[in-house]
Amino acid sequence: MNKLPDVRGRITYISSHAKQENLYAVYETTDRHYWTELAKCNQRDFQKSGIEGKCIEAREFIIALPESFPDLYDPDKLLQLFTDRFKKKYSVECVAALHHNKPKTNYHIHLIFSERELLSEPIEKTATRNMFYDEQGKHARTKKEILDENGNVRKGCKVIKKGEIYERNLFTAKNKLFKQDNFVDEVKHFYTDLINTLVKDDKEKLHVFDENGLYLATKKIGKNNPKAEQIQTDNKYRMRWNREVDRAIVSGVAETEIQQIKKEYISDRIRESVDVFGNQPERLGTILMTAVGVLAILISKVLQKARELSAKLFDTGQIPPQTPKQEPVSKPAKKETPSKPKIPPKPVMSAGAAAYPKLSKIYKELKRQNEIIFEAEKERNALEFERDDLKGLARFTKKGELQSKIDRKNEEINILKIGLSGIAKRYGYQNVQELYKIYHQSHNAYIAYREQEAEWEKIYGIKAQEDTIQDKIQKFQKKIYQQNEQIPKQKDRGAR
Repeated sequence: MNKLPDVRGRITYISSHAKQENLYAVYETTDRHYWTELAKCNQRDFQKSGIEGKCIEAREFIIALPESFPDLYDPDKLLQLFTDRFKKKYSVECVAALHHNKPKTNYHIHLIFSERELLSEPIEKTATRNMFYDEQGKHARTKKEILDENGNVRKGCKVIKKGEIYERNLFTAKNKLFKQDNFVDEVKHFYTDLINTLVKDDKEKLHVFDENGLYLATKKIGKNNPKAEQIQTDNKYRMRWNREVDRAIVSGVAETEIQQIKKEYISDRIRESVDVFGNQPERLGTILMTAVGVLAILISKVLQKARELSAKLFDTGQIPPQTPKQEPVSKPAKKETPSKPKIPPKPVMSAGAAAYPKLSKIYKELKRQNEIIFEAEKERNALEFERDDLKGLARFTKKGELQSKIDRKNEEINILKIGLSGIAKRYGYQNVQELYKIYHQSHNAYIAYREQEAEWEKIYGIKAQEDTIQDKIQKFQKKIYQQNEQIPKQKDRGAR
């Protein structure tokens, strides 16, 4: 979001074909005269406030769109949709333009909006006496204060006679919502949800980064940025942490423990570094690599413990303890009046449950990749132990060879970790945490569906119906037998 000190100039710039190489559409919710009056209102209030700096006449959002949209949607209709949705939500007038950058790699919308609403009726103030204003527009108590040596009104000063309108307000006060820190985040979520309903490919779906989450955000490197090299280096360290977080989740490390390491070894350490050494971005790499090391040690402990437990259970033939299923409390049976039983519809699998087989496949793929990484780390650790245990002449002859093997193994492990994070992204998920959250929801939905289906089959399924038919046959046979028993036997008339 940008603050605009010259809203009319900015509108001209974003909506002009002469100034924009790839301008596809312009959409306005009101006429240009509105923005002229808005600018006057804001400038007048700014002068009254006496605040130094620039007057903010309006604000602007720049909204990045997926690169598939030019082929999918008409530019005019797309721009109108995004603008009207914003106006409906925040009740402000807008002017928007849809652009591509010069190499056509950035399809985006410029959305300019007012911080004020137009009043249904203007508020006019009438002078009850002559009013005097100096060159800065400040109110003077007497006419003498705005006169020159010859007794004439100085240039730039103004006199408003009694009965004249000295102030006319067309707009409300500025909406304080637009100045709040969480407003931009709110609009990000608002437009992200809208974009995700329009994309056809799940891989193009967008996500709003959670600054309080487990991961670290990478920074975008702008054109001709003098700090490009430092930002690029920092991004590499941030990605190292993010990949380690992905692996920790696959390994079964609790998210609360990951969050605690992030707070203690990253957030707190950065704050301490700034307090002691000032702003030194080059120290970030050391801080992040320490945090990655701590998290890697925790992952190794969790995996080793899980392996030992699995081996123990396998050797003893025990089954891991499970939480006992809570059976529903049965209510006293009521006497049912004879009626024709109605078979309820068979349970239908939800979309979440239907996605479980595919998610389960991805889940197993992540587990297999993590096992490969774990084995590679064990090999690396063994090499490090062998290197550190060298004595005598071997320290000089074999150490270099072992170190080369360790370096190659570390490169292999790093590539495997990149592959682990890449699995989730390949299937259209932002990270492993998002995938695991959806996986567990789908798993629970799938289990619930299977239980409902089994219960329905038990009561109303084919086997239950066969049992019911057999019961009816037995009852019919019993009824015939009882009727036969009630008929008296006749004597043989041929006997004398």
